[in-house]
Amino acid sequence: MQWILIAAVLAATAGLLVLGVLAVRLWADVRTLAREVDAASRALGAAAGQLTGR
Repeated sequence: MQWILIAAVLAATAGLLVLGVLAVRLWADVRTLAREVDAASRALGAAAGQLTGR
């Protein structure tokens, strides 16, 4: 019966590790996306400035 408890703890630990890795990957993807959105908005602002002659 004790091996069932150990297996459950190991499975829960493995699940938490997987969730942690996925959270880090999501954070990295969001950071990359934020940089791309920032660059695109700056490019659009510069283009709009050129259209208005500023």
